[in-house]
Amino acid sequence: MQTYRNKMHLYGRIFIVLGIFVMFLIPVVTWLVTGIGPDVNQLIFGVVTLSVLFLPGGIVEVLTYGPILGTSGTYLAFITGNLVNLKIPCVMNAREVAGTEINTEENEIVSTLAVAFSSITTIVIMGLGVLLLIPLKPILNSELLKPAFDWVVPALFGALAYKYFKDNLKLTIAPLIFVIILSIVAPSFVQSNVVVVILLTAIVTVGVARILFVKNKL
Repeated sequence: MQTYRNKMHLYGRIFIVLGIFVMFLIPVVTWLVTGIGPDVNQLIFGVVTLSVLFLPGGIVEVLTYGPILGTSGTYLAFITGNLVNLKIPCVMNAREVAGTEINTEENEIVSTLAVAFSSITTIVIMGLGVLLLIPLKPILNSELLKPAFDWVVPALFGALAYKYFKDNLKLTIAPLIFVIILSIVAPSFVQSNVVVVILLTAIVTVGVARILFVKNKL
């Protein structure tokens, strides 16, 4: 298992570097071809600003989702993206169906397959979306369907979370109350700092779980 993980770390780092290279390739090639480049001062300011905003969240996501995704699944998920709204729900559902435990060889396989197939599905759906965007534009912009699109993610996570909440009611009360209070007191903070809220909620949950475990009530 350790040999496998070492290989996955090697391949994962290689493909992450390649992914970063591909992301920078288009703007760099455009710069070289047109001769129109960014203002250096504004570029540095933008990089520093975005790093301050998103780097902590990126680190938190790796620490939070890494154990769930496994070694190879983590690299594949972070390269292809859409973790919160696609990869994590797919992996959680696959784990539930297969009955695997975190940090096991079985979970490594199940998580990797779930991430891989969700990535392939995303590519296929996005490809079809690009091809059908113009013909379906009147339907997608319909006022009748707008409320449905606004509630896709909450509906997805609500359905996904219910089956975990119902089996761990003692652990769900404290984080739910915490998130509800935080949403009432600082709604803008919750909307713009989802990753931070997830981290804070995880800390609250672990703290409550520890207290219940010590008191033999878990």
